[in-house]
Amino acid sequence: MHRRTILRGLGTAVALPFLESMARPVFAAGKTYPKRMAFVYTPNGVNVAKWSLDETLTPLVPHQKDLSIISGLNHKNAFGNGDGGGDHARASATYLTGVHPKKSASEIHTGVSVDQLAANKIGDKTRLPSLELSCDRGQEAGSCDSGYSCAYQFNISWRSPSQPMNPEIEPKLVFERLFAGGPEGESQEARERRAQSDQSVLDFVLGQAKTLETKLGATDKRKLDEYFTAIRDVERRIRMNGTMPPPVPEGAVGDFNADYSFERHMRLMFDLITLSFQTDTTRIATFLVSHDGGNRPYPFAGVPQGHHHISHHRNQPESLAKLATIDKWHVTQFAYLLEKMKSVQEGEGTLLDNSMILYGAGISDPDAHSHDNLPTILAGRGAGSITPGRQIKADSVPMTNLFVSLLDRMEAPVASFGDSTGKFEAIA
Repeated sequence: MHRRTILRGLGTAVALPFLESMARPVFAAGKTYPKRMAFVYTPNGVNVAKWSLDETLTPLVPHQKDLSIISGLNHKNAFGNGDGGGDHARASATYLTGVHPKKSASEIHTGVSVDQLAANKIGDKTRLPSLELSCDRGQEAGSCDSGYSCAYQFNISWRSPSQPMNPEIEPKLVFERLFAGGPEGESQEARERRAQSDQSVLDFVLGQAKTLETKLGATDKRKLDEYFTAIRDVERRIRMNGTMPPPVPEGAVGDFNADYSFERHMRLMFDLITLSFQTDTTRIATFLVSHDGGNRPYPFAGVPQGHHHISHHRNQPESLAKLATIDKWHVTQFAYLLEKMKSVQEGEGTLLDNSMILYGAGISDPDAHSHDNLPTILAGRGAGSITPGRQIKADSVPMTNLFVSLLDRMEAPVASFGDSTGKFEAIA
């Protein structure tokens, strides 16, 4: 069976995961499973003293053999460099570009991001060249941080130095893009019919799915059943998640929408990334969890105060403890993504084995607005090109060196990138 086999219904297309019957002809042609690459960005830095497997990273202990915990990487272009304040804007604008952004509210200029460099080279191999996600409502106009355009803080993916790739924040709309019947997305007729009848996208392709199952072996039947179950589960939880609340004002305390769950929102985005990689709908994704400088409260984690407010800890033990609690909550959600990706079998390995997932922030110590020694975790084996299960200590190396090495593995090589000085092959 061809690996691009798609079940089609009324304006709906359900791409299939990699099955054994697809893999045989692929491997006979001397090919391997595709490599995937994703970037997960968390805001406002971390409690650096607690950033270890004994403290903040405890939720990742079950996945220790799948991780490279990297220290000593930096983004020198995120510092002021004569531009004064605006570290939150520079942190996110520089994170995937390695370029110092122009300080202006109207004349936007940074660099092309690493994900888009890869998408430019290999994006034509998949239906979606890349996927950009966030849990924050974007604000593109005006000044948000000491004279920097708001676009810098609400985007980490950049198609060109002046054109951000605006992330999608609604899981429902992301789902519709993944299971679209054509390039423009799921048809209006299909959406309306599903909404009226509370139908699943799978209901539109049920007949084809049953016919397909009669031709599959036991292992492929099980994989297909697990995949369909995952789709129905995502649909159900999208309906449950309620309306996203408005932005939280600076200094505000409390949860503003009891029907909305930030955890469910974040995990849905991780589910959608997994589905998009599993079906080879795209091989490149970015996820801006929240924008840098954002003041989201975390009452569900025991911290009702705003994140940005807490991050300026002034070395106060109580604030540092609350910051570590928020950090650990974020890491717990990341562990959920790793578990999901490890549950998807691809040959003798897993989806995570064939992926490279970078988790981190553009600020290390938030009280100092430092962009040195950035908290960085690289998960996955890059289809055998990365050796995880280690702590890698770099000596003040540009983060962009790591990006050059990741681009090599994505078959999108570049001679240099941003402020890179070479490659970071310590991950090999």
